[in-house]
Amino acid sequence: MARRLVAKGHEVHVVTSWQGETAKESWFEEKVDGIHVHWLPVPYSNDMTYAQRIKAFFRFAMLSGSRAVAIGGDVVFATSTPLTIAIPGVRAAKKLKVPMVFEVRDLWPELPIAMGALQSPFTIYLARKLERFAYRNSSRIIALSPGMADGVVKTGYPRDKVTEIPNSSDVALFGPENRVREEGFFASLLKKTCKRVVLYPGTLGHINDVRYLVDLAAQVGGSGGDVDFVVIGDGVEKGKIKQRAKELGVWGVNFHMFAGMPKTRLVSAFAEADMIASLFLPLKEMEPNSANKFFDALASATPVMINYGGWQKAIIEEQGCGLVLNRDLESSSKSLVAFLNDAEALESASEAAYGLASERFSRDRLAEQFEQVLVDAVAEFEKDEVS
Repeated sequence: MARRLVAKGHEVHVVTSWQGETAKESWFEEKVDGIHVHWLPVPYSNDMTYAQRIKAFFRFAMLSGSRAVAIGGDVVFATSTPLTIAIPGVRAAKKLKVPMVFEVRDLWPELPIAMGALQSPFTIYLARKLERFAYRNSSRIIALSPGMADGVVKTGYPRDKVTEIPNSSDVALFGPENRVREEGFFASLLKKTCKRVVLYPGTLGHINDVRYLVDLAAQVGGSGGDVDFVVIGDGVEKGKIKQRAKELGVWGVNFHMFAGMPKTRLVSAFAEADMIASLFLPLKEMEPNSANKFFDALASATPVMINYGGWQKAIIEEQGCGLVLNRDLESSSKSLVAFLNDAEALESASEAAYGLASERFSRDRLAEQFEQVLVDAVAEFEKDEVS
């Protein structure tokens, strides 16, 4: 989105955290594709406890506000999670006397409450206060799904100021017409010939429910399905997932796990996979999610497999771009094996996936909507200031 704003002549500054190794302990800046990126080294990973992560969130929130004020600008765009990003966003907008557009990428605090990360009545109260603080100080809100938009409106925020702009499909990177493939990706990675591959690329957190994939691999293996399940990613659950796979006897047999890779290399993984898995625990609060891997799969013309309900389930069922499984492993494994062995179904789902990516979730089209939200927020704010 930032690249496209730059291409349209806007000056864009991104204030964010640096996760890689660096000798620097304070802010440093670089220009990337015309974008001014301001980095603050803040240790953070999914291996941290919730308390450690919340501490990292607040440290960044406290320091990034001052940086944003020093940069200046015509509009502040704050994207959450975490919800604490509203603190520097509102601070900068107030100091600069400009509007703030707030993007809701997950329904906080509903999700951490459902996960048990927020338990005490006091912390839940503070989280809800922060949520309303963020919305109350936003000129416009962007929600990544219909469920997220509904969640915002339920707090009393005006519906006509909420715009749904989901995660977009990067056809330029993943699309069959543009990608540069690493031939034999899985054969090289697994050191064997693979008939069918189900790929999970992403975070291995508790909420991601990747142990479901281990159980599914065991069930499919037992039913004679010639399917390899490959996980590429890192996270706090990695050790438990490996242990579960060993207990069920699928580790290195038809279940394989590898460390996270650069997105540019994952293009080859998406290109060769027969299906991309997007997984979550069975929580109603998780159903409005807008996982990147879902949209990357569409862009790569790869059918999507999910194990949860909500709007993405509706898309798959309505458009025929993949498969929706349930918590019954026996029936789910049969459905998966049947789907993977049906060449016509795979081809049809692949075409439907790419059609959605190219049209409904096109990054270029959604970037135009995004720009318009920012422009409208500035115009309305300036009008109100004059009146």
